[in-house]
Amino acid sequence: MGMANFSFDIVSEYDKAEMNNVFDQSQRELSSRYDFKGTPAELDWMEDKKGMKITGNGEWQIDAILDIVRKKLAARTISQKVLDTSHDITESNLKTTKEVPFKAGLDQEKAKMLTKLIREDYPKAKTQIQGDTVRVTSNSKNDLQSVMQLIRSHDELEFPVNFDNFR
Repeated sequence: MGMANFSFDIVSEYDKAEMNNVFDQSQRELSSRYDFKGTPAELDWMEDKKGMKITGNGEWQIDAILDIVRKKLAARTISQKVLDTSHDITESNLKTTKEVPFKAGLDQEKAKMLTKLIREDYPKAKTQIQGDTVRVTSNSKNDLQSVMQLIRSHDELEFPVNFDNFR
């Protein structure tokens, strides 16, 4: 009898319905904030809802709005890392705008970083990059659970990871 093989996939995805909730809740708080009344403070979707577009009258207000979004993410236990805040702020007509796309998908670089991480601590677990997914296989269910723990505890990863298809 061969050993049973267990596996799971590492992906980097976000739940669109949850992001809708975060957006709606953030907008609601935005409209009720009296310190934002009469300012250009606004939250919009980017094209295809692939991120949020934040408008304010200066960087401080954009940061304040981002803060609201982060709190709503935290309340729904969604990783803050889903927000790509690296884009520059643009200014025009006394308004400041920042696009904040959502991070999704593992590119080769991220996938390699994950496989290296796993190999160093769990050499018995096999990793395989399949498109923007990393499949992890092992004879031990415990090993796989430990691998998940290892990845969850790595705060320096600058992208969100989720686990899928655990079997």
